Amino acid sequence: MSSPAITSVITMMESLPEDIQDRVAAHLREYLADLQDELKWDNSFNKTQNKLIEYAQRAKREIAEGLAKPMDYDKL
Repeated sequence: MSSPAITSVITMMESLPEDIQDRVAAHLREYLADLQDELKWDNSFNKTQNKLIEYAQRAKREIAEGLAKPMDYDKL
């Protein structure tokens, strides 16, 4: 079952020559793949948001207590 918006897009595409339909379909596939990637990142970020906040608070506390040391990038 398609929404009215999808039905409208399909109707518009059907009026185009087949080679243009293929180009539009390729662009839509790429665009939808990008959207899916963004959704994955958003979901992943939302799942870790509380941990990120917790780690940031811990780092601030350790700095305030003098427990933090400057990072030695040569040891990475």
